[in-house]
Amino acid sequence: MNQTHRPNPFAGGCRCCADTVTLGRRGFLTGTATTLAAAALPAAAQTAPHRIDVHHHLSPPGWVAALKKAKLDAPPVNNWTPERSLAEMERGGIATSILSMTQPALGFLNPQEAAAVARSSNEYAKSLAQAHPGRFGLFAVLPMPYVDETLAEIAYAMDVLQADGVGFMTSYGNKWLGDPAFTPVMAELNRRKAVAYTHPNNSDCCINLVNLPPTLIEYGTDTTRTIASLIFTGASAKLPDVKFIFSHAGGTITSLTERFTVQIVATPEYKAFTGAGVMAELQRFFYDTAQASNPIALASLTKMVDTSQILFGTDYPYRTAPEQVRGLQEMFSPQALQMIERGNAQRLMKHWA
Repeated sequence: MNQTHRPNPFAGGCRCCADTVTLGRRGFLTGTATTLAAAALPAAAQTAPHRIDVHHHLSPPGWVAALKKAKLDAPPVNNWTPERSLAEMERGGIATSILSMTQPALGFLNPQEAAAVARSSNEYAKSLAQAHPGRFGLFAVLPMPYVDETLAEIAYAMDVLQADGVGFMTSYGNKWLGDPAFTPVMAELNRRKAVAYTHPNNSDCCINLVNLPPTLIEYGTDTTRTIASLIFTGASAKLPDVKFIFSHAGGTITSLTERFTVQIVATPEYKAFTGAGVMAELQRFFYDTAQASNPIALASLTKMVDTSQILFGTDYPYRTAPEQVRGLQEMFSPQALQMIERGNAQRLMKHWA
């Protein structure tokens, strides 16, 4: 499916799509000078904190204790503190961070332990939001893959804690989010018109395949696997009111759009799907910019989706806020930045509007 004629989302200021944007000499020099001046200042010094970070991790004490007991902890998790998050937000001009847990989340625990740690972790995140009004939101961690426990925590997180949405891993064992086992969970989120943030995981199928860290290849690939699972099981079409957010610009999805929209729909077992239908699903999802604030990733993402579907993310504490801010400032016009860094998140989570 040819996407080369999609409207350019960069609104007159993109340096990574020079073939679709024509700048005069004056405009080019002005834009370059502005970029250089911005790069010379700390991000927080340029404007008052205003960004909403939808990809910002926390380490609740109960979760850290469980990770240490299972020997799954790591320095970025162990060293996190709320004070360090707030300091990083100041450096990056971030007004609000929507907190979420990273992999392995809670799937390594039994159902009762997972439910208990989910509850304590979500209550801890809520306490941070109350202690620092306006600074923290919450994508509630769920005791997945345990369906009954997850349904109970969705109710508590959304009704009592007033969470902004829920947080998933892209996979649990060898099940991705479109798996029929998770249908009750997805149906409940659709009923609630909930936001569902996702973060890549290390799926059981694909550990140490090429003796490289999973962050290098597998994270992006697992994100694409779960997108494929949602679309080609028919799950996403049945969940029109779930607002899915996929991390890291959707992983490898932009490189595989032709296989999704042309190759697979030409095979008999997927004859119920059309290229246009698959693309419509891809274009209604949301994608964050964490670890994707570079010309290559953003050029391909903005060929696939409108700027309205892109959200600001930092991946703190694994990456810094200022470097993600700089990457976006070099790519987008001020008008597009206003949408990506704040406006789109406000539209998605009206509490922050």
